[in-house]
Amino acid sequence: MVQMQITIDIMPNTTDTLKQIVETFSVEAEKFYGGNNAAGSRARKALQEIGKYVKNERKAIQEEKNTRKAAKTGAAA
Repeated sequence: MVQMQITIDIMPNTTDTLKQIVETFSVEAEKFYGGNNAAGSRARKALQEIGKYVKNERKAIQEEKNTRKAAKTGAAA
């Protein structure tokens, strides 16, 4: 089973981490729809992790974009 505990930081392998969480969701959702009710809780947890991860990554990307823009503007002045 894929480990669901993740550290939400700016990570060099963000795509891999997100793929891992989505894979966890996929496996648990399949189990849930196959009749395993406990897997539904794990699937929901994975979706919650995806939401948190995506929100934080969007914020990190925007901050990096703003930093680059400020550096470029500062260098041009």
